[in-house]
Amino acid sequence: MRAVGYFRQDDGDSLAEQSRCFLEFCHTNGYEAAAAFLDASLTEASLPGFHQMLQFVKQQEGRGFLLVAVRSLSSLGDALTEAARRYFQLATLGVPVVSMESGEDVAPALLERWAGQRSDGRLGEKVKAAMRRKAVKGEALGRPPYGYRVGIKRRLVVVADEGSVVRYIFRLYIKDGLGIRRIARRLNEEELRTRRGGLWSMVTVRDILRNRAYVGTYTRFGVRVPASHAPLISQEDFRLVQEQLDQRRPATGARHLSPFLLSGVAYCGYCGNKMIGVTRKQKWQRRSDGEVRSAQYRYYQCESRTNRSLCDYHTRRAGQLEEEVRQALLNGDSIESLPVAGNGAAVLAETEANLLRLRNKARRLDKRLEQHLDAAAAGRINPERLRSEGVNLAVQHFELEETMAESQRLAQQQATAAERRRRCEDMLARLRSEWSRLSFQQRQDLLREILDRVIIRDDGIEVRLRP
Repeated sequence: MRAVGYFRQDDGDSLAEQSRCFLEFCHTNGYEAAAAFLDASLTEASLPGFHQMLQFVKQQEGRGFLLVAVRSLSSLGDALTEAARRYFQLATLGVPVVSMESGEDVAPALLERWAGQRSDGRLGEKVKAAMRRKAVKGEALGRPPYGYRVGIKRRLVVVADEGSVVRYIFRLYIKDGLGIRRIARRLNEEELRTRRGGLWSMVTVRDILRNRAYVGTYTRFGVRVPASHAPLISQEDFRLVQEQLDQRRPATGARHLSPFLLSGVAYCGYCGNKMIGVTRKQKWQRRSDGEVRSAQYRYYQCESRTNRSLCDYHTRRAGQLEEEVRQALLNGDSIESLPVAGNGAAVLAETEANLLRLRNKARRLDKRLEQHLDAAAAGRINPERLRSEGVNLAVQHFELEETMAESQRLAQQQATAAERRRRCEDMLARLRSEWSRLSFQQRQDLLREILDRVIIRDDGIEVRLRP
């Protein structure tokens, strides 16, 4: 059995003492010291030592005879979420992580400390309890709904102009029989705007029609307080709206979403808004033999038309449009034959925004890990299920870290236009030569890297590359 040591410079003892403990641990247990890795601090974003260790373990044959030894659980991270993430990242490689202090796998200690932290530190629950007490009193928490503002004693007070729009929306739905899309279109045509001055969409209209705040009921944190504030809509009208909305909702099972290759880069050539992927299923019965047939249609449609009933009915079949884009990329002699959009500063700003999105996604993965740890600590899932879920999240985190590292590298490469151009050439060459062998995700990632946008018109497309 071989052992790999992992040390931290800020783990209490000196590096010499940690190294001595590792060698003594190996000698006592009959392990061969295969390698040791060091990080100056776990607060470093890059953690070169930890990632070098991951690469070393990946390259070893017979991982079943390899383990990772750490001084204690805290060697993997001062914060338990970080320690748990790194533990499961090692678990994806099939190697045990053992504490040199106890000689045991650190997983039980991780779960024990997590349960202790949750039972000792109830700050989050205390905050929620205090907010529930406020909600019971009808005190507004957070942003007030459209049509109201927060007034004296934090009670909701009607905003006259916005309140009139809310009543108008309900009247259009109940009295005039307009659907959600047509209501959004009517509001936009009449130049009525949302609180932030934006256009109305199906989502914003639907949220208003579903919001119980307009009958004077305040709802927050599971607390419902009737007659908390002045209503804008009668209980009867609100009930009628809910019944009609429920009747119009399609009775379908779980939705299985299939991604669209050009999501995020396809734009309408007439209004400039994004084109979004739409999937429609249709059934019909043949007159000849009564057989029921079905088909699924996938296409891109102008988002202005879909959500706001603006623009005209511009649609393109998904397969046809994606093939046109591929041909446009294949047929150019070089990258010089394709138009370039934007400027270097804009590219850098977008790269930084993309990094922010990736960091937010990493935080969401950590949140899901914390939820699984909570469930395991409470006995709702067993340790085997926790390990399975933790390993799954660790795999996603690995992929995300690789993408983030690549995005950081791209951000650095924005320094010169020549480097950006060369990289775009390389990615374009890869798309041209490997299109059929690339996975959907690889194609989409490459397209998003090199394309600023695809402008879509009824009679053709224009492909613009990033600068």
